[in-house]
Amino acid sequence: MEPKFKLPTETVTLPSKGLLYPKDNPLSKGEIEMSYMSAKHEDILTNMNFIKNGTVIDKLLQELIVTPINYNDLLVGDKNALLFAARILGYGKEYEIQFYNTALKQLDNYTVDLTELKEKEIDESLFTPGSNEVAFTLPHSKNEITFKILTHGDERAIESELKGLKKIHPDKSFDVTTRLKYLITSVEGKRDRKDIREFVDTYLTAQDSRALRDYYAKVMPDIDTVITIDKDGYVQEGVDIPIGISFFWPNTGA
Repeated sequence: MEPKFKLPTETVTLPSKGLLYPKDNPLSKGEIEMSYMSAKHEDILTNMNFIKNGTVIDKLLQELIVTPINYNDLLVGDKNALLFAARILGYGKEYEIQFYNTALKQLDNYTVDLTELKEKEIDESLFTPGSNEVAFTLPHSKNEITFKILTHGDERAIESELKGLKKIHPDKSFDVTTRLKYLITSVEGKRDRKDIREFVDTYLTAQDSRALRDYYAKVMPDIDTVITIDKDGYVQEGVDIPIGISFFWPNTGA
């Protein structure tokens, strides 16, 4: 039965181009259909339970996505693209931010046109279509590894593990090593999770850890949120767009 009314939709392209998803995954098409934000969706944004437990944005995106997908499969960079698309479809392209004006030596305001943001330039030859795995040689130890681009599901698993570790060891931090254990998919051909965890805990040097994280940031498909501000003849490069409370609540102030 056809609905009485229709909510308009838009097709959003994914920074990954769908290359890293299995061929039978709808995300492999490299695009997602999203609906415009409605009054019902604004109810999600004001749900205090969602806000308190940090799930409000995920709840919103899941409601806006029309294409039948498994939300946990979304690569983090692709999810970021949907985040910006949702903001544009809901409240328009103009987003006012505050930045530190180096000439005035004080905070200043600037209105960003979100539609002008570009996808990061990535080397697609590094990816094998249908496979989320990238090869890398650790520069210090020369160990050959492969790693994956993290998904929303991976991020949830990392967050859950970190919470458990924090309860057991409240005075210690495991952020870097835990993330690397999910990131790395093989070391010298060994794919057993036990071997990977042992490698990260015992054999991965700080130099190699830094090199891997830097390379990951370089090759990860995502939206480029670093902009150049040109205001009243003043130009400032390398300003990262902050995602503040006004991103989805534009009338509440930054």
